[in-house]
Amino acid sequence: METASEKNEILKYDADPLFLNPLCSRRQILKLGGISIIGLSALGPALAQGAAKPLIIMEQATGIVIADPLKCVGCSRCELACTEFNDGKAAPTLSRIKIDRNLNFGPAGEPVLREGQGNWGNGIIVQDLCKQCPHPVPCANICPENAIVVAPSSNARIIDLQKCTGCKVCLRACPWEMISFDPDSRKATKCHLCNGKPKCVEACPAESLSYVHWRDLTDKFPPRNATTARILEERAMACQECHLPGQQKNVKQGFGMLLGAAKGSRPFSAREFGFKWIDLVGTTLLPLGMTFVAIHAILRKVTKR
Repeated sequence: METASEKNEILKYDADPLFLNPLCSRRQILKLGGISIIGLSALGPALAQGAAKPLIIMEQATGIVIADPLKCVGCSRCELACTEFNDGKAAPTLSRIKIDRNLNFGPAGEPVLREGQGNWGNGIIVQDLCKQCPHPVPCANICPENAIVVAPSSNARIIDLQKCTGCKVCLRACPWEMISFDPDSRKATKCHLCNGKPKCVEACPAESLSYVHWRDLTDKFPPRNATTARILEERAMACQECHLPGQQKNVKQGFGMLLGAAKGSRPFSAREFGFKWIDLVGTTLLPLGMTFVAIHAILRKVTKR
């Protein structure tokens, strides 16, 4: 039999549905669990609709080319090395690394003497490079022919010339304008890291370019333009299907990213992690919570005997 004081304590905890205490009732635990499940169920689709639509899931690139503008002398040898290796001709306008367009006035393109970047500004030459975007990849998502795929050697995003029709939609989709169009072949071109040995890095006499392990740089550089390409409505629905709770691939990738970040073997990218946390919560934390509810109910029943 419960004493009067014990009943008063239990009633006090029952009066506050959010009050956490070992004496809380099973009804309280079920309420909190139900609220959590409903909240996560509603939050997932809401976030998915408000975010960029990740239609095509790509494995992350193993490396990326980074630049030090303070070392760049603007010789453009990297542009020549890029096109001679990939296109068999000296055509800086097709280069996967962009130097010439920032040479005089910098990325802003404004002739403000001594106040902007470039030779006509503060003398700093800014190199534009492909970010090897993490999932979602804007150019891959927008391509109507699914011509932007993963290179087998470096997981870089590469254009399949057999599929590319030269529609130029991907050129408008890249926020940093890093995709070019070859008027001779009528195909789009972009950086694919030269099979893991970037020729621009090898050709730079100032050692301002480096090939390093991939890191997310998409939030480090402001876009050059607003994306004007639009995703087809029927393809946009793939986002919702991708992020249904419990997708095995997302769960494995999520755990792999967390373990890699904990071990220090790979940098953690919040953007790449994306909605994988919803799958981790739905497949791991919620079952643990329901197990706790069941154990709590059994212990209460046993202690009352």
